[in-house]
Amino acid sequence: MKILCVSDQIDPLIYNSNAKNVFPDIDMILCAGDLPMDYVDFIVSIFNKPTYFIFGNHNINEFHYYHAKQPLSSTIDAHGHGAEYCGFRVVRDKTLSFYNPATGKKTPLLIAGVSGSRKYNNGLNQYTESQMKRRLLKMIPSLLWNKFRYGRYLDIFLTHASPRHVHDQEDPCHIGFNCFNWFIAQFTPTYLVHGHIHLYDIRTARITKINKTTVVNAYAHCTIEFPPCEEHA
Repeated sequence: MKILCVSDQIDPLIYNSNAKNVFPDIDMILCAGDLPMDYVDFIVSIFNKPTYFIFGNHNINEFHYYHAKQPLSSTIDAHGHGAEYCGFRVVRDKTLSFYNPATGKKTPLLIAGVSGSRKYNNGLNQYTESQMKRRLLKMIPSLLWNKFRYGRYLDIFLTHASPRHVHDQEDPCHIGFNCFNWFIAQFTPTYLVHGHIHLYDIRTARITKINKTTVVNAYAHCTIEFPPCEEHA
């Protein structure tokens, strides 16, 4: 399947009525944060494909709908924009089932996501290293069930911030999370797709392989293949 990854910038190649012709073979979309929700809504409307999103540290006007202490299903539905929020949870998408080359059996796509960035000014959806680590630990029971049921923990880990020393920067806002490095070492997702790090120089690395996981910066847009092939767009 071909996956369109977007984050941080409204991309004119996508935000137009011809986008489906420009990207004719997209099977799903991953939104890695800092995008207006009406842009996410537009993407869902144009492509009509399964779409997952998380929040970054900007454009978080609707963050409270998804993190209320007692969220109402009607409230979530009203603000869903046709996309599914996967912040701090594990999702098994049977509509995106594929044949696992390791087992030859049909299996759902396994996705986990976390919202937010490193804490730098006490703003909403910002976390210290320990706060983010605790949120990752809460997902472990679901990941263990994936391993028991499907033979693997995870296919795609969707984040806003990047792992520490992988695509991140040294200013307080853009430092990556060490716990993301721990997470991908333990649970070996095929991809970690992140946003947050803007690409102003075409020579800047967008894709980096860390052991068994390919880390992808989704800034503006990029496409990936799952299961992966050798080339990425």
